[in-house]
Amino acid sequence: MSAAVIALLLGGAGIAIGATPAQAAETKFNVKCVPPAGGGSPVEGETTAKVTAPASAKVGDEVDVSWETVKPASNNTDLMDIPQDAVQPTGWITVGGGGGELKVVGEKKNPPIPKKAPMVMSVMKGKLKLTKAGKITLTPGKYDVAVTFSFGTFVTKCAPTGSVGVGATIDVAAGSSGGTTTGGTTTGGSTTTGGTTTGGSTTTGGSTTTSGGSASGGGGGQTDFPGKAVEVAFDCGPVVPGGIKTPVTINAKKNGGSYDLTVKTAKGAMAAPMALPAGALKPSMDVKLGGADSGTAKVSGPANAEPIPDKAPVSLSDMTGTYKPGKSGKVTLSPDQLTIDVTMAPGATPINVPCKATSSGVSLELDTAAQPGGSGSSTASGSGTPGGLAETGAEDEGGIKALALVAGTVILLGGAVFTFTPWRRLRGTR
Repeated sequence: MSAAVIALLLGGAGIAIGATPAQAAETKFNVKCVPPAGGGSPVEGETTAKVTAPASAKVGDEVDVSWETVKPASNNTDLMDIPQDAVQPTGWITVGGGGGELKVVGEKKNPPIPKKAPMVMSVMKGKLKLTKAGKITLTPGKYDVAVTFSFGTFVTKCAPTGSVGVGATIDVAAGSSGGTTTGGTTTGGSTTTGGTTTGGSTTTGGSTTTSGGSASGGGGGQTDFPGKAVEVAFDCGPVVPGGIKTPVTINAKKNGGSYDLTVKTAKGAMAAPMALPAGALKPSMDVKLGGADSGTAKVSGPANAEPIPDKAPVSLSDMTGTYKPGKSGKVTLSPDQLTIDVTMAPGATPINVPCKATSSGVSLELDTAAQPGGSGSSTASGSGTPGGLAETGAEDEGGIKALALVAGTVILLGGAVFTFTPWRRLRGTR
């Protein structure tokens, strides 16, 4: 960390008039960090804190106290970067010798934190009013770490699992004002954002075993062409170990020289890892064309109309679009890349989460006739709007980052790593 950043974090920690220069001591203690609801198992680690306070003062003084986290419970993960000025810590210092608890708050100031790099938290500060003579001890205790993204704030709560050593001691002399208690809850800085604002996991799961196949279409007076469910494996990168499997069915209805497509995935494909608001999830998919035609036809579905409670089943809406043949002959239609647009607040730009189909199969075969202006790679109306973080491929680091951030799957907040709820195996498609 640069000298300029250190100066920014430590600046302003002045000592009240009448108090002696500050003294500081480091103390190490074990903590247990608990992520937000649905975020996975708690993580334990060791924290080193340095508490700074004046060595002596007198009754009536209001002194500055600070807590610097010299060593956090863990480093950042190897899956994501934490942006600049996103981390805000809040701590609670036990005041001995008079009772009470002092709340100290840090600024939302941090340099960018790369993957695997140590977590960086600003110095937490507060003011303590001294109202009783004697020795006052300051012992660091529980602390919260809030990381804020454009779509919400994630808070991890850490608390000591054993005894903690005294961080600083103030020798308080009698003064003009007396009293009976020491400590209090005066805070410095602004309070952290509380709650467990969530991102949402967005991919579908399931493992119903159905054989892929084809249904011939075209010719005669037939207008409806039902497809067969095929098991599709999606690769969403290392944030979803083992990938995702779900049956997908492509149905077509002849509309003049074109075909209206409807793509269905499994019902209740996964359990929501956390509460999701209405309008949070909007799916789209590339339907891969083969045989006489080539390219893709795009289909998309509406966002979820109702909020989804924590751990409730999540189903993606049916996706629809139009395929206008560019070539005549037998054309196969197979599920390809699945993309979820995640919008966590009204008016926010959707974040694209791509999941590449690593194995698929032919769900439908049509006997087509080329149409003027027909193109296998044309885009269906209503497809998802790019959100700027990822466009294609699970290999795209931006896509992995988007999935990690939105779903809360890999967010390191003071040592807590969030993981997906295990995928549920289903018994059929819609």
